[in-house]
Amino acid sequence: MDKIPLNYEASEGDCNKQNVTTLPPEVIQCLENARFLHLATCSDNVPHVSLMNYTYLPSSPYSPSPVIVMTTNAASRKITNIVSNPAVSLLVHDWVSHRPPTHGRRLSGGSPPPEAPSSLASLLLNLNTAAVSSISATIGGAARLAPAGSEEERFLKEQHLENNTYDEATGGNAGQQQSSELLANGDDVKVIVVDIKDVRISDYKGNVRDLALVSEGAGMVNGAS
Repeated sequence: MDKIPLNYEASEGDCNKQNVTTLPPEVIQCLENARFLHLATCSDNVPHVSLMNYTYLPSSPYSPSPVIVMTTNAASRKITNIVSNPAVSLLVHDWVSHRPPTHGRRLSGGSPPPEAPSSLASLLLNLNTAAVSSISATIGGAARLAPAGSEEERFLKEQHLENNTYDEATGGNAGQQQSSELLANGDDVKVIVVDIKDVRISDYKGNVRDLALVSEGAGMVNGAS
């Protein structure tokens, strides 16, 4: 699949969007590597963004297509927004997200800028970045709530809990532990299921591709739109 260079046309619209029946390997790898994503919902023209634990399922007994599963308190703003407007956008990436030292930059409070890393540290950082940092994916989809008390809700909760239970030995943090405890013990937890509709893939060089996920044979001409 040819990469579309970043330009005004690609950034503004999706006239170069291609239809695909499966997510590209790099998107699947990104979804499997990252621990968090940003969930954007909107209601009455008021946007809301949340940092979320999630679980990617390529398929399930309840959906032959890939879905992204999240959980949240029933009283959250996300639920209110999704009920009134199921259209959501997700941003996921596995990039190294710390800020590198900037010449002359002073930190908040007037602290001096950090010292430049050693050549060995820079080499290790670059190797790590080359291995992990490849793309970011902006995913458009339709969100729904798994029916309360249903077998689907039970199944998805189990999958999500298994995928997001960490301890200190595996690099977990307090936020993840709290999320796991809420999911395991809370009765008033809603399961959000996002059916993936389209994906915009961006890499660190500024290349952009727009893809629409369609059913096998739907809108396809020789495997492309």
